[in-house]
Amino acid sequence: MISEVHHQRRYYRSQRFTVMFSLLLGVLYTLAPTAWGDVSQRATLGNKLASNGTGTPSYSMNVTDCPGYILGSLHESDIGLTAQLTLAGPACNAFGQDISNLTIEVIYQSQSTLHVKIYDTANQQFTIPESVIERPAAPTTSYTGNSDLLFNFNAAPFAFWVTRRSDPGAMPLFDTRTSSLPPTPIPPFNASDTSTAFDGFPLVFEDQYLQVASALPYGTNIYGLGEVIASSGFRRDIGTDGGVGTIQTHWARDVADPIDQNMYGSHPIYVEHRYNATTGKASASGVLLLNAAGSDIFLQTPPNSKVSLIEYRLIGGIMDFYFFSGPSDAEVIAQYGSVIGYPMWQPAWGFGFHLCRWGYHNVSDDIENVAQMRAAGIPLEVQWNDIDLYHAYRDFTTDPVSFPGDELRAATNNQHYIPITDVGIAITVNSTDIYDPFTRGVEEDVWIKNPDGSLYLGQVWPGYTVYPDWFSENILSVWTEALRNWTEIGVEFSGIWLDMNEPSSFCSDSCGTGANYSALAPMNVAGTVVTGYPECYNETKWGPSGNMTINGTSTNSCTTSSTTTTAVVKRGVGAGGEKGVNLNSPPYAIHNAIGSLNRNTMATNATHSGGYAELDVHNMFGLMEEKTTHLAIQSVIPGKRPFLISRSTFPSAGKWTGHWLGDNYSKWQYLYLNIQGVLQFQIYQIPMVGADTCGFNDNTDEELCNRWMQLSAFVPFYRNHNTYAALPQEPYRWESVANASRIAIAARYSLLPYWYTLFANSSMAGLPPVRALFYEFPDEPELFTVDTQWLVGSDILVTPVLTPGATTVDGIFPGRGSVIWRDWYTHAAVNATSGGNTTLDAPISYINVHIRDNSALLLHQEPGYTIYETREGPYSLLVSLNAAGTAFGTAYVDDGISFPPGPSRSLTFQAAKGTLKIESKGEYTILQKLETITVLGVQKPSQVSLQGSPVKGWTYKEATEELVVSNTSVNLDGQTTLAWK
Repeated sequence: MISEVHHQRRYYRSQRFTVMFSLLLGVLYTLAPTAWGDVSQRATLGNKLASNGTGTPSYSMNVTDCPGYILGSLHESDIGLTAQLTLAGPACNAFGQDISNLTIEVIYQSQSTLHVKIYDTANQQFTIPESVIERPAAPTTSYTGNSDLLFNFNAAPFAFWVTRRSDPGAMPLFDTRTSSLPPTPIPPFNASDTSTAFDGFPLVFEDQYLQVASALPYGTNIYGLGEVIASSGFRRDIGTDGGVGTIQTHWARDVADPIDQNMYGSHPIYVEHRYNATTGKASASGVLLLNAAGSDIFLQTPPNSKVSLIEYRLIGGIMDFYFFSGPSDAEVIAQYGSVIGYPMWQPAWGFGFHLCRWGYHNVSDDIENVAQMRAAGIPLEVQWNDIDLYHAYRDFTTDPVSFPGDELRAATNNQHYIPITDVGIAITVNSTDIYDPFTRGVEEDVWIKNPDGSLYLGQVWPGYTVYPDWFSENILSVWTEALRNWTEIGVEFSGIWLDMNEPSSFCSDSCGTGANYSALAPMNVAGTVVTGYPECYNETKWGPSGNMTINGTSTNSCTTSSTTTTAVVKRGVGAGGEKGVNLNSPPYAIHNAIGSLNRNTMATNATHSGGYAELDVHNMFGLMEEKTTHLAIQSVIPGKRPFLISRSTFPSAGKWTGHWLGDNYSKWQYLYLNIQGVLQFQIYQIPMVGADTCGFNDNTDEELCNRWMQLSAFVPFYRNHNTYAALPQEPYRWESVANASRIAIAARYSLLPYWYTLFANSSMAGLPPVRALFYEFPDEPELFTVDTQWLVGSDILVTPVLTPGATTVDGIFPGRGSVIWRDWYTHAAVNATSGGNTTLDAPISYINVHIRDNSALLLHQEPGYTIYETREGPYSLLVSLNAAGTAFGTAYVDDGISFPPGPSRSLTFQAAKGTLKIESKGEYTILQKLETITVLGVQKPSQVSLQGSPVKGWTYKEATEELVVSNTSVNLDGQTTLAWK
């Protein structure tokens, strides 16, 4: 049977066994005849518990006896099908109450996207509102006959599988049939965690528990399912090749960049890069389960199994699947973007270098940094302030002594300013306390409440706080008013930094309810001392400078960085709440690494406007703040593109914000982990992303900061940020770091037209600006695990140094000898090893960057101190010919600031047979001229002509086969031809 999939989400409630269940099951497993317990005994005990007579719902805690569903009442249409699913037997009530009647809708959304939505027919389960994430409308064209994706199903027991029309004999892309999955029961792959067993693979749809599993090709390549810092790297551990498998938990939490644990964001989307060793060809596909619930997603390959598997376990919501056919990785990512929304348009200045730290104590510190950066000749585009800016740590204020508004208002030199906005809003502590943002919020009823209607009070930096209710009808006006008032007192921001929006709380539950408000003072960090340096710097021997050398002696004491991983285990037990449904401690305990779901965040029974429980909407909190803030900035700074960077994200966040990779560490390991984070967020359609350069927590040292400033110059978001009381790490602090920064930023600003074009393509078509190597070279298995290098677009290869003390670096050059890679700095072709690593020189302050052949890059010829100055200067064009003498490139140009995007111009560069043609289309007028054209891979010509007239001012470099035509003064609004022979 064939049909298509429509767009919706499944939500999966999350938390742990009750104490009684845990104890009883612990006894059961202790007494069981095997290491993991007898399934029949465990099910029997669960059934006894379910009728314990206490009046509190009890569950079997086991899916073995879950009956699955039967499909009936099938109706087919031009765009898909609709049918009813009925429980196929007695309810098992594994971790909730089985829902007897479900509806399945299948919509062929396009030739490449299939939407499969399974929901409770009564529509009582939480579903992500269209007001939060707008879904695609039903298609007006029928794709049932030509979609590359086919929906197949068995009616009894119901199961479905998705195949490719173009490759019908291949293993399905997604397959829920029990016969396709490994036989169960399967013992726990973590012996200390019984929940890692697989008791069975029935389709389970309960009010507090949803489960579905799919077979995958053995050891296939899976990417995504974050946000996560995975010890296995960008490619997820699927339990083969010595791996242990993956439990990816989705429950947003405030935590300093842990490894292999849930953290700030939730993105239940994966890309599978499937390689056929017989044909030597690969294809990509993708799966999104659009559900906001807390969840565990398992990737595993059981012992002796011939297949791998993915299993979703969610604690609420519905099953809202989208399947993407690719067949390339970039196309999968773009197809995902067409469902959840393409990324926001970035202002050109956002690609500049940003500087921040927690611990700029007053406006004089800001002014001094700006002056020192200019004195050192290191471009600075944006100065940021952390919570030091605030009065008593209260949002939308400034400290009148340290940051007087009149001094903040004095921004000059085409530079920009960004302040922080924390999500917890301080409450007034007595009748004489005046704090308008809180008071206005009370008047307009925009704060989240307890179930009894009182204000929910957590604790953040200013003391007791309330939290914005993004579902409130008045929150946009209150939020906009607060931001506008902030500008009027002097904080004339160019963008906003959203932090702590998981949301974060320093206590559990509504800890301020009934408390003495004035007894809790704001947090005090005065006197804080940060110890610890990168692994290879010994401050007890060398002192606190962090210098790379002292009196000519290297301070490096090792040559490789350490790697540690953290095992994820269940721990913590919540407390019961409402009758009939356990909001505070759902029966299935997801692997929230901190334990109970209300730890360091809002309690799951906190209540939002419309009756939404925090349990159901928790993972979307950051997204909703980002959307509200983005819309508010449009009002406060009309006509200009908002610039936002935020911490907690969810599908579609990229429409509203960029992201930084959180509170990382000044460690060499985190320099490397930076790369997988950037690659992940390209999948998630949040391409404006980067890490805290030089590290946030602990102290950095000169060498680490040197290498990190180089690396970050080639990722989208480029910010150096540092924690309170740590060793200062502004790039002017060490001369070698200053030198590395000048070189790297000059390259970055030269490449700005290329970056800008990549992001325009992202905003218009969802294509990822930063790419894993195999995206461009999909049939080369040696690239599938490479996450120490990356491509900017399709044409720039970056190979950074990631270990201390290194003066060389090994990197692979994709193409297996079929591609000519040329050095960015010298233009020399690389003599690369085919299919293996090539060792490259990498002295301090130098990062290896290479240009792919068959490319044409529009560049800024004279990188300036600011993005504005850079854009005001002339252009150059760098053409890198392949062996056949061809090259191709495009550029998108507009004013870089207007919102929505106004007039633009699209340029096309095409070279073949000794001729370069420039085509120009659009309404935007480019005032700057193209002054220099460089063509690499040219045999020495005897003559060169421009627009049919001979050119006298050209030069040729034999060693690099490089033709340089200078002083061309080409008008990029017209058509141009350059020829050589």
